[in-house]
Amino acid sequence: MENLILVAGGTGDLGNRIIKALLKRNANVIAIVRHTSDSPKVEELEKIGVKVIKVDMSSIAELTAACKGVTRVVSALAGLRETIVEVHSMLLDAAVAAGVFSFIPSDYSSDFNQIAEGENRNFDLRKEFHKKLDVAPIAATSIMNGAFADVLFYNTPFFNLKDNSVGYWGDDADFKVDFTTKDDTVSFTAAVAFDDTAPEILRIASFQISPNELVAMANIIKSTAFKLMPMGTLEVLSAHNKKERAANPQGENELYPKWQGSQYMHSMFTAQNNLLDNNRYPGLTWSSAEAILSSF
Repeated sequence: MENLILVAGGTGDLGNRIIKALLKRNANVIAIVRHTSDSPKVEELEKIGVKVIKVDMSSIAELTAACKGVTRVVSALAGLRETIVEVHSMLLDAAVAAGVFSFIPSDYSSDFNQIAEGENRNFDLRKEFHKKLDVAPIAATSIMNGAFADVLFYNTPFFNLKDNSVGYWGDDADFKVDFTTKDDTVSFTAAVAFDDTAPEILRIASFQISPNELVAMANIIKSTAFKLMPMGTLEVLSAHNKKERAANPQGENELYPKWQGSQYMHSMFTAQNNLLDNNRYPGLTWSSAEAILSSF
């Protein structure tokens, strides 16, 4: 069977990377885009050999037509409920109607199955969609990669180069946080797209590093004394996040309001990929913490 893969969200950063990783594996790729998508980004996809189909994302008929003959649907869509739940649901219905073999949803996150409802707004949206995906008559695989390693560039309380500190929540400074680079994530995703036996969940991490390990590594790589800073309990952080969310309801219409960033900090110290599937596909290479910290 020809491996014809449809990618949704291909004009975004992660989706564009996934498409290029698929092309490296000689996949035939279709990208569905909205009629309002940025023309230069669409043209870029066409130049690298991608068939681009403009669709009305609210039209089951148009989505189903785009899925005809497709082996797999890979989503990299990002957004709020309208996208993660509603558009994803229509794309899933279209894939099922068109007889698509498998569906890779736009999860790419910490394992939200380990996180209680109400602790992370964006993860709650994914859970809502999974209530439909998990009973749909189609194979599906979620890729749980922890936090994207880019987070280490953002001067969050976890790793702050402005004051040379590493902050952590909970009572265990040896708790290992999962990080995966975008490039490693998309290489793994492309391999999954060729795997007819992929399970419902695959867990990966470029590296896992604890606050204690991060301090020791940063001391050496940056030639600066970093300090370890206990930030309090996860219960206190959870209560703070819920208070901030209630006080700033406008954030419900923002993809990354300030309180959502704090919710991600809570998730990073709550969910953990104890068993990794990094070795499922021979030939993949994984970025190291040392390489990432040395790069900035």
